[in-house]
Amino acid sequence: MHRVVVLALDGVYPFELGVPQRVFGSAGDRYEVLTCTVDGRPVRTDADFTIAVQHGPELLRTADTVVIPPYDLGEPTAELPRPVADALARIQPGTRTVSICTGAFALAAAGVLDGRRATTHWCLTERFRRLFPAVQLDPDVLFVDDGDVLTSAGAASGVDVCLHLVRSDHGSEVANQVARLCVVPPWRDGGQAQYIERPVPDPGESSTAATRAWALENLHTPLSLADLAEHARMSGRTFARRFREEVGTSPGRWLTQQRVARARHLLESTDLPVDEIAVQVGFATAASLRQHLHAAIGVAPLAYRRTFRAGV
Repeated sequence: MHRVVVLALDGVYPFELGVPQRVFGSAGDRYEVLTCTVDGRPVRTDADFTIAVQHGPELLRTADTVVIPPYDLGEPTAELPRPVADALARIQPGTRTVSICTGAFALAAAGVLDGRRATTHWCLTERFRRLFPAVQLDPDVLFVDDGDVLTSAGAASGVDVCLHLVRSDHGSEVANQVARLCVVPPWRDGGQAQYIERPVPDPGESSTAATRAWALENLHTPLSLADLAEHARMSGRTFARRFREEVGTSPGRWLTQQRVARARHLLESTDLPVDEIAVQVGFATAASLRQHLHAAIGVAPLAYRRTFRAGV
């Protein structure tokens, strides 16, 4: 059983503290979720109560995955309190480590994120960059998967990254079942850019939502920016701008993400040849599918199928 250890730091946010248990705990007996603090004592939350846990930092040595939920930063610095630094030092090399929201500040202060791509809550972008210039911060995404280190944005993005891990570990069928039990979408389009405070748009400006729905129904066909803009009855430049504002990424990148997601589902749930899957999801050739799948998750189509169809 895969052991997930959640490290509750002083001032922890209760909602996000409960996310790992809610998501991983909904995956049957595939995960064991345990919670610890840096000293085994009750920990203050950012609400009007404290939380008592049964484990101290020694539990971190036994973890397959460590999750650090967000906590009250106060006045953030680039230095960790000694008890926190000592606790993080117990995490064994190669252990998958995940932060939610301000949890990225702890990982960055420990040097874990140096030279890596990472994210945190969009409203903390400037403070994070000022404190940790060695980190390649991407404030537009919901989460970043950098192999054995994953970082996510604020609040509900903790659900997104945990679902992503379930999907990576056990495939989309299990992840979709977990999402249904948690009453959340199995995958949210775009990034946190769509949630950043912006001026109210002109009432005459249209949404790209209907065109996105239309594109998902027509992934098997070649779709250019001009096609999408024509469907939305906008100029190409206006459509691209509105799309990025609403979704947080470009139309082309979004289309590729959707095609890869559809291909993964077909690889898991059907015996269709790779060539046929490539056609159904809109990639010109099987070679193109292989290239995009490898760029997204680091494996070839047949290797992916063997992993997630082994138990079928």
